[in-house]
Amino acid sequence: MAKETSLFASRLRMELGARNRLHAQGRLHVESYGNPPVIVYAPEEDTRHGNFFDAAFAAITARPEWSRRFEKIHAQARSLPKSERKWRELDSSMSSDALLMNVFCTPAVTESPEMRRMLGVDMHEIAEKEIPEQERPDFGWKARVLLGNGRFDRTEVDMRWGGLLVEAKLTESDFQNCHSMLIEPYRDLDVVFERELLPRVQIPIGRSKASAEFPEDYSQEEIIVPADEWQPQTSEMQREFISGYSSYQLIRNVLAAYAQNASFCVIHDARRPDLREAWFEVMRAVKDAAMRVRLKVLTWQELAAVLPEDLQQFLGAKYGIVAPGEAAPPVEATSGLHAF
Repeated sequence: MAKETSLFASRLRMELGARNRLHAQGRLHVESYGNPPVIVYAPEEDTRHGNFFDAAFAAITARPEWSRRFEKIHAQARSLPKSERKWRELDSSMSSDALLMNVFCTPAVTESPEMRRMLGVDMHEIAEKEIPEQERPDFGWKARVLLGNGRFDRTEVDMRWGGLLVEAKLTESDFQNCHSMLIEPYRDLDVVFERELLPRVQIPIGRSKASAEFPEDYSQEEIIVPADEWQPQTSEMQREFISGYSSYQLIRNVLAAYAQNASFCVIHDARRPDLREAWFEVMRAVKDAAMRVRLKVLTWQELAAVLPEDLQQFLGAKYGIVAPGEAAPPVEATSGLHAF
């Protein structure tokens, strides 16, 4: 499964890289030093940002609670050219958070009855300007998940929208692995899950080492061959592992939804069936029937079908995301699509 996950993720990164190299033409951007390089965009006088649909970026900058997401510094900033402005995670063309905000910050999207129905969010017949703050999407929401010792884990959820929590994925390799000691202290773990059904993984400790890295193993050996022919022993040293859980983010967010009496949805790209399979593995371990019916999964492609036409064009050109049954524009055809 790990090899398949790596293959799906790599293919998607390659496609997004090609699409964004064309999309970036005429927009402020740099390329990372990696191989293959990643396109990272910069804002243009605070009015446009190459990584964002124009209407979404205008809405983000108009709402301080949304624009605060730009405070998160890019974790791999050292792999990028230096800039007076620090690079942010939302600048990256591979950012699932940027994709999430492109969709849900665009005006009229959260007011769409079709979108609300698809995600199971309560519908209200009110004008956009009258929507209560608690019914607008909240990005990077801090949940409070109770631990067995009475303390709380302030889990960050990608988006909370009313009674719905969302985990968004794009090119991430997986939902992260973790040591058992990070999962098992949650108070409601055995209330919500059949623990033995949760996906497990062996986590390596440190890195694999060859014995030649330890000179004390051979520096006092009696040399019985000519010095220019002698080679130290280079057999592989045994690597140690500890038992842990895979899909840590999913387990944690299901517990967050349970604590909030909320629903939980994973949104992923249809080109990442490995992520859907990982989510199904966690879902089958949920034993609380009331919680199980509040869990769901959707693809960006399914959401695209109910989005405004101009936003659909943007997603198709930049991400290759189109509604089911439609063909994504060829990469070569996206080079002239700059009016977003």
